[in-house]
Amino acid sequence: MGKKRLVMVIDLKRCIGCHTCAVACKSHNNLPNEIWWNQVLTHGGKSMDTPRGVYPNLHMQFLPLACQHCDNPACVKACPTGATYKDDNGIVMMDYDMCVGCCSCILACPYKYARQFNEKEPAYEVDFRVGNAGVPDQQKGTVSKCTFCYTRVAKGEAPSCIDVCPGKARYFGDLADNESEVSQLIQKRKYIQLLTERGTKPSVYFLI
Repeated sequence: MGKKRLVMVIDLKRCIGCHTCAVACKSHNNLPNEIWWNQVLTHGGKSMDTPRGVYPNLHMQFLPLACQHCDNPACVKACPTGATYKDDNGIVMMDYDMCVGCCSCILACPYKYARQFNEKEPAYEVDFRVGNAGVPDQQKGTVSKCTFCYTRVAKGEAPSCIDVCPGKARYFGDLADNESEVSQLIQKRKYIQLLTERGTKPSVYFLI
């Protein structure tokens, strides 16, 4: 069996900007109060969830944004300790124990909001731990990011943001398998990828 190429496909025509994916990501990964790995940006007015234009000619679209899990990740090359690395499935990972908080990966990454720096001791609204079993605790002075919910992937499950999306706008699978749903979607639909001119070869495809 050949090597997998795990990718995420997001249908921008189906995304309704509900932020359910962001909340599920935060819960699954037990993220501190101020840390959001998955964010939904509004392409419209000057603030979130506002349209551009003049009534009745208004336009608004949403762009879910997280780590792009690049096939040629600039962050991995920039990390001086090896804390940022690619696993056997091509998922770009973080080893908090090896991270020294230099933020070189953040500076090297061309995708704004993809990585978060835990500047403070992690604080939570609730007094009990949430998150999936096996998800490592956040640490002060380290960088963190989306991991494609690798603990779920290891069990043959999809990332949590896939399962909870009410608009069924998200798909996850092996691009190396021509019969997979993600392969079929990008063969049949027009799509874009972010900042391909930077040579990062992102693993997130946006259907348009």
